[in-house]
Amino acid sequence: MSTSKSSFKNFILPMIIIGALFFIFGFVTWLNGILIPYLQIACELTDFQAMFVTFAFYIAYTVMALPSAWLLKKTGFKNGMMVGLFVMAVGTTVFIPAAITRTFELFLTGLFIMGTGLALLQTASNPYVTIIGPKESAARRISILGICNKFAGAMAPLILAYYILNDADVFVQSLKTMDAASRIVELDALAARVINPYIVMTFVLVLMGIGVRMAPLPEIETSEEEEQTANGEEKKKSIMAFPHLILGVIALFFYVGAEVIAGDMIIKYGQFLNIEFDTAKAFTSYVMVTMVVGYLLGVTLIPKVIDQRTALKVSAILGMVFALGAIFTTGFTSVIFVALFGLANALVWPAIWPLALSGLGSFINTGSALLIMAISGGALLPLAWGYLSDMFGSQQAYWIMIPCYMFILFYALKGYKIKSWKLTK
Repeated sequence: MSTSKSSFKNFILPMIIIGALFFIFGFVTWLNGILIPYLQIACELTDFQAMFVTFAFYIAYTVMALPSAWLLKKTGFKNGMMVGLFVMAVGTTVFIPAAITRTFELFLTGLFIMGTGLALLQTASNPYVTIIGPKESAARRISILGICNKFAGAMAPLILAYYILNDADVFVQSLKTMDAASRIVELDALAARVINPYIVMTFVLVLMGIGVRMAPLPEIETSEEEEQTANGEEKKKSIMAFPHLILGVIALFFYVGAEVIAGDMIIKYGQFLNIEFDTAKAFTSYVMVTMVVGYLLGVTLIPKVIDQRTALKVSAILGMVFALGAIFTTGFTSVIFVALFGLANALVWPAIWPLALSGLGSFINTGSALLIMAISGGALLPLAWGYLSDMFGSQQAYWIMIPCYMFILFYALKGYKIKSWKLTK
Protein backbone atom coordinates (compact mmCIF):
# COMPACT_ATOMS: atom_id res chain seq x y z
CA MET A 1 0.00 0.00 0.00
CA SER A 2 2.79 2.40 0.92
CA THR A 3 4.54 1.63 -2.37
CA SER A 4 1.33 2.40 -4.24
CA LYS A 5 0.91 5.70 -2.40
CA SER A 6 4.53 6.61 -3.06
CA SER A 7 4.13 5.84 -6.77
CA PHE A 8 1.02 8.03 -6.96
CA LYS A 9 2.70 10.95 -5.18
CA ASN A 10 6.04 10.74 -6.99
CA PHE A 11 4.92 9.84 -10.51
CA ILE A 12 1.19 9.63 -11.25
CA LEU A 13 0.09 12.86 -9.53
CA PRO A 14 2.93 14.93 -11.08
CA MET A 15 1.98 13.50 -14.49
CA ILE A 16 -1.67 14.52 -13.97
CA ILE A 17 -0.71 18.05 -12.93
CA ILE A 18 1.84 18.46 -15.73
CA GLY A 19 -0.78 17.06 -18.13
CA ALA A 20 -3.08 19.92 -17.13
CA LEU A 21 -0.25 22.37 -17.76
CA PHE A 22 0.42 20.88 -21.19
CA PHE A 23 -3.29 21.34 -21.95
CA ILE A 24 -2.85 25.03 -21.12
CA PHE A 25 0.29 25.18 -23.34
CA GLY A 26 -1.64 23.79 -26.26
CA PHE A 27 -4.73 25.91 -25.82
CA VAL A 28 -2.84 29.21 -25.60
CA THR A 29 -0.25 28.38 -28.27
CA TRP A 30 -2.57 27.22 -31.03
CA LEU A 31 -4.91 30.19 -30.70
CA ASN A 32 -2.41 31.94 -32.98
CA GLY A 33 -3.83 30.12 -36.00
CA ILE A 34 -7.08 32.06 -35.53
CA LEU A 35 -5.51 35.24 -34.17
CA ILE A 36 -3.56 35.73 -37.42
CA PRO A 37 -6.60 36.15 -39.71
CA TYR A 38 -8.60 37.81 -36.88
CA LEU A 39 -6.02 40.53 -36.24
CA GLN A 40 -5.38 40.91 -39.95
CA ILE A 41 -9.02 41.90 -40.35
CA ALA A 42 -9.50 43.84 -37.09
CA CYS A 43 -6.25 45.82 -37.31
CA GLU A 44 -6.19 46.02 -41.13
CA LEU A 45 -2.82 44.36 -41.56
CA THR A 46 -0.83 43.19 -44.54
CA ASP A 47 0.15 39.52 -44.77
CA PHE A 48 3.68 40.31 -43.61
CA GLN A 49 2.45 42.32 -40.62
CA ALA A 50 0.13 39.47 -39.62
CA MET A 51 3.12 37.13 -39.38
CA PHE A 52 4.35 39.15 -36.40
CA VAL A 53 1.67 37.39 -34.34
CA THR A 54 3.79 34.25 -34.32
CA PHE A 55 7.02 36.28 -34.17
CA ALA A 56 6.04 38.15 -30.99
CA PHE A 57 4.81 34.98 -29.31
CA TYR A 58 7.74 32.69 -30.11
CA ILE A 59 10.61 35.18 -29.94
CA ALA A 60 9.86 35.48 -26.21
CA TYR A 61 11.27 31.99 -25.80
CA THR A 62 14.66 33.13 -27.10
CA VAL A 63 14.73 36.31 -25.04
CA MET A 64 13.48 34.80 -21.80
CA ALA A 65 14.68 31.17 -21.75
CA LEU A 66 18.05 31.81 -20.06
CA PRO A 67 16.52 34.21 -17.49
CA SER A 68 13.96 31.45 -16.89
CA ALA A 69 16.76 28.97 -16.15
CA TRP A 70 18.30 31.46 -13.70
CA LEU A 71 14.93 31.96 -12.00
CA LEU A 72 14.35 28.21 -11.74
CA LYS A 73 17.63 27.84 -9.86
CA LYS A 74 16.26 30.34 -7.34
CA THR A 75 12.68 29.11 -7.11
CA GLY A 76 12.81 25.41 -8.03
CA PHE A 77 10.62 23.71 -10.64
CA LYS A 78 7.34 23.93 -8.74
CA ASN A 79 7.39 27.63 -7.91
CA GLY A 80 8.73 28.33 -11.39
CA MET A 81 5.64 26.75 -12.91
CA MET A 82 3.43 28.91 -10.70
CA VAL A 83 5.23 32.11 -11.70
CA GLY A 84 5.00 31.12 -15.36
CA LEU A 85 1.22 30.77 -15.13
CA PHE A 86 0.89 34.15 -13.43
CA VAL A 87 3.03 35.83 -16.12
CA MET A 88 0.82 34.27 -18.80
CA ALA A 89 -2.21 35.72 -16.99
CA VAL A 90 -0.64 39.18 -17.25
CA GLY A 91 -0.28 38.64 -21.00
CA THR A 92 -3.91 37.62 -21.50
CA THR A 93 -4.98 40.67 -19.46
CA VAL A 94 -3.12 42.97 -21.88
CA PHE A 95 -5.48 41.75 -24.62
CA ILE A 96 -8.29 43.74 -22.97
CA PRO A 97 -6.86 47.25 -23.49
CA ALA A 98 -5.48 46.07 -26.84
CA ALA A 99 -9.00 45.14 -27.97
CA ILE A 100 -10.58 48.31 -26.55
CA THR A 101 -8.10 50.53 -28.43
CA ARG A 102 -7.69 48.15 -31.40
CA THR A 103 -3.91 48.59 -31.16
CA PHE A 104 -1.86 45.91 -32.88
CA GLU A 105 1.29 46.75 -30.91
CA LEU A 106 -0.57 46.08 -27.64
CA PHE A 107 -1.76 42.73 -28.96
CA LEU A 108 1.86 41.88 -29.79
CA THR A 109 2.91 42.98 -26.29
CA GLY A 110 0.33 40.65 -24.77
CA LEU A 111 1.53 37.80 -26.98
CA PHE A 112 5.16 38.44 -25.99
CA ILE A 113 4.26 38.38 -22.28
CA MET A 114 2.30 35.16 -22.76
CA GLY A 115 5.29 33.67 -24.57
CA THR A 116 7.50 34.76 -21.66
CA GLY A 117 5.27 32.90 -19.20
CA LEU A 118 5.28 29.84 -21.40
CA ALA A 119 9.08 29.98 -21.69
CA LEU A 120 9.35 29.76 -17.92
CA LEU A 121 6.63 27.13 -17.69
CA GLN A 122 8.16 24.93 -20.36
CA THR A 123 11.71 25.37 -19.08
CA ALA A 124 10.45 23.90 -15.81
CA SER A 125 7.97 21.27 -16.98
CA ASN A 126 9.80 19.54 -19.85
CA PRO A 127 12.90 18.47 -17.90
CA TYR A 128 10.63 17.66 -14.96
CA VAL A 129 8.84 15.07 -17.09
CA THR A 130 12.16 13.74 -18.39
CA ILE A 131 13.57 13.30 -14.89
CA ILE A 132 10.63 11.79 -12.95
CA GLY A 133 10.82 8.41 -14.70
CA PRO A 134 13.15 6.07 -16.64
CA LYS A 135 15.05 7.78 -19.48
CA GLU A 136 14.19 5.08 -22.01
CA SER A 137 10.48 5.84 -21.66
CA ALA A 138 10.81 9.65 -21.49
CA ALA A 139 9.50 10.06 -25.04
CA ARG A 140 6.50 7.93 -24.08
CA ARG A 141 5.70 10.18 -21.10
CA ILE A 142 6.11 13.35 -23.16
CA SER A 143 3.88 11.76 -25.83
CA ILE A 144 1.14 11.24 -23.24
CA LEU A 145 1.41 14.89 -22.27
CA GLY A 146 1.54 15.83 -25.94
CA ILE A 147 -1.92 14.32 -26.36
CA CYS A 148 -3.19 16.76 -23.72
CA ASN A 149 -1.37 19.59 -25.51
CA LYS A 150 -2.65 18.85 -29.00
CA PHE A 151 -6.17 17.94 -27.87
CA ALA A 152 -6.32 21.47 -26.45
CA GLY A 153 -4.74 22.73 -29.67
CA ALA A 154 -7.52 21.11 -31.69
CA MET A 155 -10.20 22.69 -29.54
CA ALA A 156 -8.71 26.18 -29.15
CA PRO A 157 -9.02 27.60 -32.69
CA LEU A 158 -12.56 26.26 -33.07
CA ILE A 159 -13.69 27.72 -29.74
CA LEU A 160 -12.09 31.11 -30.33
CA ALA A 161 -13.28 31.21 -33.95
CA TYR A 162 -16.84 30.65 -32.73
CA TYR A 163 -16.65 33.78 -30.55
CA ILE A 164 -14.62 36.13 -32.73
CA LEU A 165 -14.81 34.99 -36.38
CA ASN A 166 -18.00 32.96 -36.77
CA ASP A 167 -19.13 35.28 -39.61
CA ALA A 168 -15.75 36.11 -41.17
CA ASP A 169 -16.70 35.63 -44.85
CA VAL A 170 -19.80 37.81 -44.58
CA PHE A 171 -18.03 40.37 -42.40
CA VAL A 172 -15.13 40.85 -44.83
CA GLN A 173 -17.53 41.26 -47.75
CA SER A 174 -19.65 43.80 -45.85
CA LEU A 175 -16.58 45.91 -45.02
CA LYS A 176 -16.06 46.54 -48.73
CA THR A 177 -19.38 48.39 -49.00
CA MET A 178 -19.03 50.57 -45.87
CA ASP A 179 -17.97 54.18 -45.61
CA ALA A 180 -14.95 55.03 -43.44
CA ALA A 181 -16.93 55.88 -40.29
CA SER A 182 -19.06 52.73 -40.41
CA ARG A 183 -15.99 50.65 -41.11
CA ILE A 184 -14.28 51.92 -37.95
CA VAL A 185 -17.36 51.16 -35.83
CA GLU A 186 -17.59 47.60 -37.15
CA LEU A 187 -13.86 46.95 -36.75
CA ASP A 188 -13.97 48.25 -33.17
CA ALA A 189 -16.86 45.89 -32.47
CA LEU A 190 -14.91 43.01 -34.03
CA ALA A 191 -11.87 43.77 -31.86
CA ALA A 192 -14.05 43.81 -28.73
CA ARG A 193 -15.16 40.22 -29.36
CA VAL A 194 -11.84 38.94 -28.00
CA ILE A 195 -12.27 40.52 -24.55
CA ASN A 196 -14.55 37.96 -22.87
CA PRO A 197 -12.59 34.86 -23.99
CA TYR A 198 -9.35 36.38 -22.69
CA ILE A 199 -10.92 37.39 -19.37
CA VAL A 200 -11.90 33.72 -18.93
CA MET A 201 -8.36 32.59 -19.83
CA THR A 202 -6.88 35.04 -17.31
CA PHE A 203 -9.11 33.66 -14.56
CA VAL A 204 -8.19 30.04 -15.43
CA LEU A 205 -4.44 30.79 -15.51
CA VAL A 206 -4.54 32.45 -12.07
CA LEU A 207 -6.45 29.49 -10.61
CA MET A 208 -3.95 27.06 -12.21
CA GLY A 209 -1.05 28.99 -10.70
CA ILE A 210 -2.58 28.79 -7.23
CA GLY A 211 -3.34 25.10 -7.77
CA VAL A 212 0.25 24.29 -8.77
CA ARG A 213 1.58 26.14 -5.73
CA MET A 214 -0.66 24.12 -3.39
CA ALA A 215 -0.17 20.76 -5.14
CA PRO A 216 2.09 18.14 -3.48
CA LEU A 217 4.59 18.08 -6.35
CA PRO A 218 7.99 16.62 -5.41
CA GLU A 219 10.96 18.90 -6.05
CA ILE A 220 13.53 17.33 -8.37
CA GLU A 221 17.21 17.50 -7.48
CA THR A 222 19.65 17.22 -10.39
CA SER A 223 22.79 15.16 -9.98
CA GLU A 224 26.30 16.08 -11.00
CA GLU A 225 27.26 12.45 -11.50
CA GLU A 226 26.17 12.40 -15.11
CA GLU A 227 28.58 15.19 -16.00
CA GLN A 228 31.30 12.58 -16.30
CA THR A 229 31.48 10.73 -19.56
CA ALA A 230 31.47 6.98 -19.86
CA ASN A 231 35.22 6.78 -20.40
CA GLY A 232 35.99 8.69 -17.22
CA GLU A 233 36.88 12.08 -18.65
CA GLU A 234 36.81 15.10 -16.36
CA LYS A 235 33.61 16.95 -15.74
CA LYS A 236 32.70 19.39 -18.45
CA LYS A 237 32.96 23.05 -17.51
CA SER A 238 30.59 24.65 -20.03
CA ILE A 239 27.21 23.92 -21.55
CA MET A 240 28.85 24.42 -24.95
CA ALA A 241 30.94 21.30 -24.32
CA PHE A 242 27.93 19.09 -25.07
CA PRO A 243 27.68 18.83 -28.90
CA HIS A 244 24.67 16.50 -28.75
CA LEU A 245 22.80 19.25 -26.86
CA ILE A 246 23.79 22.07 -29.23
CA LEU A 247 22.86 19.99 -32.28
CA GLY A 248 19.61 19.08 -30.50
CA VAL A 249 18.87 22.79 -30.08
CA ILE A 250 19.34 23.32 -33.83
CA ALA A 251 17.14 20.30 -34.61
CA LEU A 252 14.42 21.67 -32.32
CA PHE A 253 14.73 25.10 -34.00
CA PHE A 254 13.91 23.52 -37.35
CA TYR A 255 11.22 21.31 -35.84
CA VAL A 256 9.35 24.15 -34.10
CA GLY A 257 9.54 26.27 -37.25
CA ALA A 258 8.08 23.38 -39.24
CA GLU A 259 5.39 22.78 -36.62
CA VAL A 260 4.30 26.43 -36.52
CA ILE A 261 4.28 26.69 -40.32
CA ALA A 262 2.10 23.57 -40.43
CA GLY A 263 -0.36 24.63 -37.74
CA ASP A 264 -0.54 28.42 -37.95
CA MET A 265 -0.19 28.95 -41.70
CA ILE A 266 -2.63 26.29 -42.88
CA ILE A 267 -5.68 28.55 -42.54
CA LYS A 268 -4.01 31.22 -44.68
CA TYR A 269 -2.97 28.49 -47.11
CA GLY A 270 -6.59 27.42 -47.39
CA GLN A 271 -7.55 31.00 -48.19
CA PHE A 272 -4.75 31.11 -50.78
CA LEU A 273 -6.45 28.10 -52.42
CA ASN A 274 -9.76 30.05 -52.38
CA ILE A 275 -11.34 27.82 -49.73
CA GLU A 276 -13.98 29.72 -47.72
CA PHE A 277 -12.93 30.78 -44.24
CA ASP A 278 -15.88 28.96 -42.69
CA THR A 279 -14.20 25.75 -43.89
CA ALA A 280 -10.56 26.83 -43.52
CA LYS A 281 -10.97 27.87 -39.87
CA ALA A 282 -10.94 24.16 -38.90
CA PHE A 283 -7.68 23.37 -40.70
CA THR A 284 -5.44 24.03 -37.67
CA SER A 285 -7.54 21.47 -35.81
CA TYR A 286 -6.80 18.96 -38.58
CA VAL A 287 -3.09 19.38 -37.85
CA MET A 288 -3.69 18.89 -34.13
CA VAL A 289 -5.73 15.72 -34.74
CA THR A 290 -2.95 14.14 -36.81
CA MET A 291 -0.49 15.08 -34.07
CA VAL A 292 -2.67 13.33 -31.49
CA VAL A 293 -2.62 10.24 -33.72
CA GLY A 294 1.18 10.47 -33.77
CA TYR A 295 1.34 10.80 -29.99
CA LEU A 296 -0.95 7.80 -29.54
CA LEU A 297 1.40 5.79 -31.76
CA GLY A 298 4.29 6.98 -29.60
CA VAL A 299 2.55 5.94 -26.39
CA THR A 300 1.77 2.52 -27.90
CA LEU A 301 5.11 1.79 -29.58
CA ILE A 302 7.79 3.49 -27.44
CA PRO A 303 9.91 1.86 -26.05
CA LYS A 304 8.51 -1.66 -26.47
CA VAL A 305 8.39 -1.78 -30.29
CA ILE A 306 10.65 1.08 -31.41
CA ASP A 307 13.09 3.31 -29.56
CA GLN A 308 13.10 7.11 -29.46
CA ARG A 309 15.78 7.41 -32.16
CA THR A 310 13.87 5.22 -34.62
CA ALA A 311 10.74 7.30 -34.04
CA LEU A 312 12.78 10.43 -34.82
CA LYS A 313 14.12 8.93 -38.07
CA VAL A 314 10.65 7.91 -39.25
CA SER A 315 9.25 11.33 -38.34
CA ALA A 316 11.88 13.16 -40.39
CA ILE A 317 11.34 10.95 -43.45
CA LEU A 318 7.55 11.34 -43.24
CA GLY A 319 7.97 15.11 -42.98
CA MET A 320 9.87 15.24 -46.27
CA VAL A 321 7.31 12.96 -47.96
CA PHE A 322 4.38 15.10 -46.79
CA ALA A 323 6.16 18.29 -47.88
CA LEU A 324 6.53 16.94 -51.41
CA GLY A 325 2.88 15.86 -51.31
CA ALA A 326 1.77 19.37 -50.32
CA ILE A 327 3.86 20.94 -53.09
CA PHE A 328 2.95 18.61 -55.96
CA THR A 329 -0.78 18.06 -55.35
CA THR A 330 -3.63 20.54 -55.66
CA GLY A 331 -6.64 21.87 -53.76
CA PHE A 332 -7.94 20.09 -50.68
CA THR A 333 -5.54 17.17 -51.24
CA SER A 334 -2.64 19.57 -50.75
CA VAL A 335 -4.25 20.85 -47.54
CA ILE A 336 -4.48 17.26 -46.25
CA PHE A 337 -0.75 16.78 -46.84
CA VAL A 338 -0.09 19.96 -44.84
CA ALA A 339 -2.35 18.63 -42.06
CA LEU A 340 -0.34 15.39 -42.08
CA PHE A 341 2.72 17.36 -40.98
CA GLY A 342 1.13 16.92 -37.56
CA LEU A 343 1.72 13.17 -37.77
CA ALA A 344 5.34 13.70 -38.80
CA ASN A 345 5.92 16.30 -36.08
CA ALA A 346 4.28 14.54 -33.15
CA LEU A 347 7.23 12.50 -31.92
CA VAL A 348 10.04 14.91 -32.78
CA TRP A 349 9.82 17.04 -29.62
CA PRO A 350 9.46 14.11 -27.19
CA ALA A 351 12.30 12.21 -28.91
CA ILE A 352 14.82 15.07 -29.06
CA TRP A 353 14.44 16.23 -25.44
CA PRO A 354 15.74 13.08 -23.70
CA LEU A 355 18.47 12.61 -26.33
CA ALA A 356 19.67 16.21 -25.95
CA LEU A 357 19.47 16.30 -22.13
CA SER A 358 21.28 12.98 -21.68
CA GLY A 359 24.33 13.28 -19.43
CA LEU A 360 23.99 17.01 -18.64
CA GLY A 361 23.87 16.53 -14.87
CA SER A 362 23.78 19.89 -13.07
CA PHE A 363 23.76 21.64 -16.47
CA ILE A 364 20.22 20.40 -17.03
CA ASN A 365 18.52 23.74 -16.23
CA THR A 366 20.71 25.61 -18.70
CA GLY A 367 20.39 22.83 -21.26
CA SER A 368 16.63 22.96 -20.92
CA ALA A 369 16.71 26.73 -21.40
CA LEU A 370 18.74 26.37 -24.61
CA LEU A 371 16.23 23.82 -25.93
CA ILE A 372 13.41 26.21 -25.06
CA MET A 373 15.27 28.98 -26.93
CA ALA A 374 15.02 26.77 -30.01
CA ILE A 375 11.31 27.57 -30.02
CA SER A 376 12.42 30.80 -31.71
CA GLY A 377 12.22 28.70 -34.87
CA GLY A 378 8.50 29.36 -34.59
CA ALA A 379 9.22 33.10 -34.76
CA LEU A 380 11.72 33.17 -37.62
CA LEU A 381 10.88 30.35 -40.03
CA PRO A 382 7.22 31.44 -40.53
CA LEU A 383 8.55 34.85 -41.59
CA ALA A 384 10.72 33.05 -44.14
CA TRP A 385 7.65 31.07 -45.24
CA GLY A 386 5.75 34.35 -45.62
CA TYR A 387 8.54 35.84 -47.71
CA LEU A 388 8.63 32.80 -49.98
CA SER A 389 4.84 32.90 -50.16
CA ASP A 390 4.93 36.51 -51.38
CA MET A 391 7.65 35.70 -53.89
CA PHE A 392 6.55 32.33 -55.27
CA GLY A 393 3.10 31.55 -53.85
CA SER A 394 2.05 29.83 -50.63
CA GLN A 395 2.28 26.32 -52.07
CA GLN A 396 5.88 26.69 -53.23
CA ALA A 397 6.76 28.18 -49.83
CA TYR A 398 6.48 24.67 -48.36
CA TRP A 399 9.87 23.85 -49.89
CA ILE A 400 11.25 25.38 -46.69
CA MET A 401 10.13 22.24 -44.85
CA ILE A 402 12.61 19.99 -46.68
CA PRO A 403 15.85 21.30 -45.09
CA CYS A 404 14.10 21.37 -41.70
CA TYR A 405 13.40 17.64 -41.80
CA MET A 406 16.79 16.88 -43.34
CA PHE A 407 18.57 18.28 -40.30
CA ILE A 408 16.23 16.41 -37.96
CA LEU A 409 17.12 13.21 -39.83
CA PHE A 410 20.83 13.99 -39.42
CA TYR A 411 20.35 14.40 -35.68
CA ALA A 412 18.48 11.09 -35.46
CA LEU A 413 21.20 9.27 -37.42
CA LYS A 414 24.35 10.83 -36.02
CA GLY A 415 23.95 14.15 -34.19
CA TYR A 416 22.71 12.74 -30.89
CA LYS A 417 25.82 10.50 -30.65
CA ILE A 418 28.37 13.31 -30.96
CA LYS A 419 29.77 13.82 -27.44
CA SER A 420 32.83 15.87 -28.33
CA TRP A 421 33.66 18.63 -30.81
CA LYS A 422 37.04 16.95 -31.44
CA LEU A 423 37.28 15.18 -34.76
CA THR A 424 37.88 11.44 -34.42
CA LYS A 425 39.73 9.30 -36.92
